[in-house]
Amino acid sequence: MNKEIHVVGAAIQKEGLTLALQRSESMSLPNLWEFPGGKIEVGESKVEALIREIKEELAVDIRIKEYVNTASYDYDFGRVTLSVYTVEITHGDIFLREHADMKWLKPDELDQVTWAPVDIPAVQILSKQ
Repeated sequence: MNKEIHVVGAAIQKEGLTLALQRSESMSLPNLWEFPGGKIEVGESKVEALIREIKEELAVDIRIKEYVNTASYDYDFGRVTLSVYTVEITHGDIFLREHADMKWLKPDELDQVTWAPVDIPAVQILSKQ
């Protein structure tokens, strides 16, 4: 049976734009785009995990606005289940600690980058907003 990996992702929004991050060469799924976030630790809620992960990855504080969706995808390394939330930055400036690049995209531009498969259902929802 494949490994089950539960993760959270942040669709960071400002002024009608949504942030997409490109995975670096050293990460799994290199060069694909994603919503930032990460694994939910034991004893942590999804919200707690998302706030912690964004602080670790991007050096900013966030406020969670609303739940977008949960989707799963079977990769060769395991099944990833991703829950995405829209969020806004409340403090700090983004600093990419792990990712190669970032883009702020309008809803109708979200399909202009190549997303990690598990992120695509959230992208489809957000592109209609």
